[in-house]
Amino acid sequence: MALADILNRAKAHPQRIVFPEGDEPRTLQAAQELVAQGIAQPILLGNAEGIRTAARAKDVSLYGVTVVEPGTSPLREKLANNLFHRREKKGMTKEQAWELSKDPMYFGVLMVDAGHADGEVSGAVHSTADTLRPALQVIGCAKGIRLVSSAMVMELSSPEYGEGGTLVFADCGLVVDPSAEDLASIAASTADTARRLLDITPKIAMLSFSTKGSGKGPVVDKVERATCLITEQWPDLRVDGSLQADAALVPWVGKKKAPDSQVAGQANVLIFPDLQSGNIGYKLVERLANAQAIGPILQGLAKPVNDLSRGCSAGDIVNVAAITSLQALASDRETPIAG
Repeated sequence: MALADILNRAKAHPQRIVFPEGDEPRTLQAAQELVAQGIAQPILLGNAEGIRTAARAKDVSLYGVTVVEPGTSPLREKLANNLFHRREKKGMTKEQAWELSKDPMYFGVLMVDAGHADGEVSGAVHSTADTLRPALQVIGCAKGIRLVSSAMVMELSSPEYGEGGTLVFADCGLVVDPSAEDLASIAASTADTARRLLDITPKIAMLSFSTKGSGKGPVVDKVERATCLITEQWPDLRVDGSLQADAALVPWVGKKKAPDSQVAGQANVLIFPDLQSGNIGYKLVERLANAQAIGPILQGLAKPVNDLSRGCSAGDIVNVAAITSLQALASDRETPIAG
C-alpha cells in the first residue's frame, strides 16, 4: 500500500527525472511506462541516435520522452562552468570540467543542480560509487546533514507494527560503522524520508541490544550519545534510545521496559547501530515476515539522486523514479523535516 500511495502521489505532481543511462533497455522501458502512467517526465541522456536505435530494437516509444545529448547540448557550456566553479578549489581546471561535462553521469547531476531536472536515477549499469561520486561533488549534502545514507521502506503483511504495517529502516546499505554524529545525521535524514515518502510523523527508535541502560558497552554509549545529539540538533523530532527492537515495536514491551518513552512500542523508524545489523535486519524481515522491501533510497543529498541495483527490472526503475519525484517535491527545504 505504501508503494501504491507513492505512485499515486507522484502522478499528482510529475517531476522531471533524468536518466544518465539513456540507451539502457530497462531504462527505455521504464521511461515509456513513466509517460504512459503520468508518473514522471523522463529525460534520457546519451547519444541521441543510439538511444533511438535502442528504443526501436525494444519496440519502445519515445513519445513524451526528452532526449539530450550532453556533448552537443546548448546547456553544456553553462553546466561545465558550474562544475568548474564548484570544483576549482579542489584543483579542477576549466578543461577538465569541460571534458567531464559531456559524461552523462556528470551532466545529469549538473542538470539537477542547475534546476533543469528535478532528480536523477542511475545505477542500472554503473556502480553505486559511479552514481554517488558526481552527486557528492556537484550537489553535496543537505544543510545540517554530514553524510549520505540509505533507507529501506518495509511493508509488512500485518498492520500490527510501525505505521499500519509500514516501517523505515536505516542505514541498510552505505555507512559501515557510523559514529554517534553519523547516526544522528542518519536519523534526521530518515525522519525526512518517512515524512516525504510516506506522509507520516516519524517516531524514531535508536536500536541496540540495550534498553535504557539495561546493557553496557561502546555500542550502547554510541547510540545513547547519538540520541542526545538528535534532541539537541532537531528538538522537534520524536526519538528515543537506546531501545531493543521489541521495546521499540511491541506496545506492552515498550511500556514495561521504557514506561516514560514517547516512542517505545510505537516506533515507525528504526535506526540500526551499524550497517551489518541494518542489512541483516531488513533481509530477515523481508524473508521471514514476507515483507516487501522498497529501496534502497538514498538520503541526505541537497537534491535527490537515487541508485539502482544493476539487477533491477524496468518496474523497479519506475518505482525509484516515483520515489525520486516525491523527494524532489520538498528538496528545496534546507533542513530535514521535523515533527
